[in-house]
Amino acid sequence: MSRRGWALFTAMSVIWGIPYLLIKIADGGVSVPVLVLARVGVGAALLLPVALRRRQLSVLRGHLRWLAAFAAAEVIVPWALLSEAERKLPSSMSGLLIASVPIIVVVLGKLTGGTERLSAVRWTGLLVGLAGVALLAGPSAAGGDALSVAEVLLVAVCYSIGPLIAARKLGDLPPLPMTAACLAAAAVIYAPAAALTWPGSLPSGRVLAALAGLAVICTALAFVLFFRLIREVGAARASVITYINPAVAVALGVGVLGEQFTLAMAGAFVLIIGGSVLATRPAAKPPPSQPVASGKPISGARAAPLDSLG
Repeated sequence: MSRRGWALFTAMSVIWGIPYLLIKIADGGVSVPVLVLARVGVGAALLLPVALRRRQLSVLRGHLRWLAAFAAAEVIVPWALLSEAERKLPSSMSGLLIASVPIIVVVLGKLTGGTERLSAVRWTGLLVGLAGVALLAGPSAAGGDALSVAEVLLVAVCYSIGPLIAARKLGDLPPLPMTAACLAAAAVIYAPAAALTWPGSLPSGRVLAALAGLAVICTALAFVLFFRLIREVGAARASVITYINPAVAVALGVGVLGEQFTLAMAGAFVLIIGGSVLATRPAAKPPPSQPVASGKPISGARAAPLDSLG
């Protein structure tokens, strides 16, 4: 990747490892609809005026159907599911389950017409990664949190669909108006439910700070950077930020919230990340054709490839 790609990759790896902690904190003071509305509403309020001032929203015409699909897959559905799941699951465990995104991206890419061949190594990676998910999710599901685990895994599926839509159908659109439009649409959808579940008193400063961090850093800034990352390195490589996101989520969950990190979680982390690395490994390219050996150089021209000589 280019230096710009690495910079965007590093920023997104950290920024999208933070929401799990902030969601866990915000869950303690507001309802799920209010939490999601705070994220999307503040994000839209920050980005929409900029997009309007630059007159960029008009470029979205003709792409509304796929823009709506992206908003549903990346924002509207998963943020509510994740916020609901974290009412029962530790934030660190949620982050680890989301690490299965690269594996799901590979599967969905193949099922939706992708031409990249799945080698034996990549199939091994898929199976190893799925074993890690089973090791992590199994005990929690057996303990009565099956619905919460299923919600997080569905979030992972949504997060796998979003980049594919962005790369295949929205790649020619500027990131800022795309983000602003998606967040504004989500705000309209969640406003009625948020109004019905609005808190009776002002939440604590800790909860308000978590909501502000989610909205400004993990939403408005993050999406602008994420679109640029997809454009710079492609959807598959962009999804690899989930190699590092869970490590950030676990570190914050254990260090800030005092969550327990078990041996099973450590083993699942190794399996999921290792499987993701193998599953997203690019196919080997054939060696380039060798030029014909010559006793002296050919002036002003390249030697012809072997397969082009009669």
